[in-house]
Amino acid sequence: MPKITFMGAGSTVFAKNVLGDSMMTPALAESTIALYDIDATRLDESATMLEAINRNNGSKARIEKYLGVENRKAALKGANYVVNAIQVGGYDPCTITDFEIPKKYGLKQTIADTLGVGGVFRALRTIPVMLDFARDIEEVCPDAWFLNYTNPMAMLTGAMLRLTGVKTVGLCHSVQVCAPTLLNELGIGYDDHVQAKIAGINHQAWLLECTRDGVDLYPEIKRRALLYNQGKLDVGSFEDYVNIRTHGKKIEDEHMQHLREAYDLYKTKGVHGDMVRLELMRRFGYYITESSEHNAEYGPFFIKDRYPELIDRFNIPLDEYPRRCINQIKRWKERGHELTKNPTLSHERSREYASYIMEAMETDVPTRIGGNVLNNGLITNLPRNAVVEVPCLVDRNGVQGTFVGDLPEQCAALNRTNINVQLMTIEAARTLEKDAVYQAVMLDPHTAAELSMDDIVAMCDDLIAAHGDWLPRFH
Repeated sequence: MPKITFMGAGSTVFAKNVLGDSMMTPALAESTIALYDIDATRLDESATMLEAINRNNGSKARIEKYLGVENRKAALKGANYVVNAIQVGGYDPCTITDFEIPKKYGLKQTIADTLGVGGVFRALRTIPVMLDFARDIEEVCPDAWFLNYTNPMAMLTGAMLRLTGVKTVGLCHSVQVCAPTLLNELGIGYDDHVQAKIAGINHQAWLLECTRDGVDLYPEIKRRALLYNQGKLDVGSFEDYVNIRTHGKKIEDEHMQHLREAYDLYKTKGVHGDMVRLELMRRFGYYITESSEHNAEYGPFFIKDRYPELIDRFNIPLDEYPRRCINQIKRWKERGHELTKNPTLSHERSREYASYIMEAMETDVPTRIGGNVLNNGLITNLPRNAVVEVPCLVDRNGVQGTFVGDLPEQCAALNRTNINVQLMTIEAARTLEKDAVYQAVMLDPHTAAELSMDDIVAMCDDLIAAHGDWLPRFH
C-alpha cells in the first residue's frame, strides 16, 4: 500500500478532506499516512481527528506524526505521494504585512494570495521552503508525486517544475465548481448532463464550452448574466434560491445564513457576489474559473483610485482575506472540538482531486482532472514556460496534460498579463535579485495602474524589511 505524506497537516479541515477521502478509497484505505507540520498543537489536533476517522473505518490506515524540520526527511522517506498545504508566515504576521504596507501607498487588495504584490511576496517566502522540500524528496522519495494545493498556485507549481526534478501537479478547487456555480446562480441549474471545457491559467481559466446534451448553454447564460448584473433577474422565492444552490440537500445553519444575506442583498440592492466575473464574461466573452473577489485584483479594471464608485457597483469586498482569516480563527476556537474531540467522527469522500489522482495511479484506471502543469505547447498562444490549467489524464503513467491549442486571443491576452508576473516572480526567487522583485510587482496590472515605479520600489523595500527572516536575502 502507498505512503501519503501531508505537508502542513495542521490545516485540519483540509487534511480531513484529502486524507479522509483517501481512507474512504479502497485502493488507498490501507495507506501509511505521514502527517508533517511545524506547529505541535495543530499537528496533534489533526492526528486525533484522523485517528478517529480511521478507527471508525476499521483502522485500515497507519497514521504517523512528524514535528519540525528535523523530522521532515523521515516524514517524506519512501513516500509515493506528497500533498502540500503549507502557509508560510500565516495570517499573523505575514498576511497582515501583505495588506497593511501596500495600503500605506494607497494600494487596495481583496485576497492577495495569487497575484499582485501580496501574491508576489507570498510566493517569495514560500518558494524557498518548497525548494527545501524538493531537495529532501529528491533524496528520500525521488519517484513521489507532489500534489500542490498551496497558493500562489502557478508560481509555486512553476518553481517546482522548473527549478527541481520533482514530479509536480498543481490542484485547485475552482475548476470543479466553475460550471455548477455559474449555472446555479443564474437559475439554469447544473446536472450530470452538463459538459464543460475549461483551460487557461490557475484562477483565470476560461469556460470555453458549456453544453447540456449537446446544446450550447452560453446564449442563455449571457442573457441571464446581463439581467443578473443589472439587478433584474428573477431569482424566485428564498426557498427557490436555496434549492437550486444546494440541490435540496440539508446545509449547516452558517451556510443558510450566508444564503439569506446574499438573497436579501440582491432583492434590496440588486447586487451579488459574482459581478466581476459576469462583467468579465460580458467584455471578454467567456466565464472565468475563480471568484469575483479574486479576479477584481487580477486586472486594472475594478479597483481604481480614480473610480471609487466601482467598488460598490461591482460589490467588491476589499480586505476580504484578512476578514476570512479572523473569522476562521474565531470559528476554530469555537467549533474546532467538533472535529478534534469527536470519537464517532466519520467522513464522506469529497470532490477534491487528490484521492482520485492517487487512486488512478494505484489502479491504472484512468481519471480526468483539471490540473496545473508546465505548458510545453498545450496552449499554443501562451508561453511554453508558463504553468497552465488544462484537462489532464491521470493513470499509472502519472498526470498528463492534454492539448488545447489556441485560446480565444482576448482570453490569452488577459492570461499573459498575469503570466508576466508569475514568470518574473519565479525569476526573483531563482536569482534573489531585488531588481527582479521590483520588476515582478511593476508588471502586475493592478499595481501598475495605481502606483508609480518609484512608489513600487519603495513599497517592495518596505515589504522586504517588514517580512524580515520570512524571506530569503535579496541583493
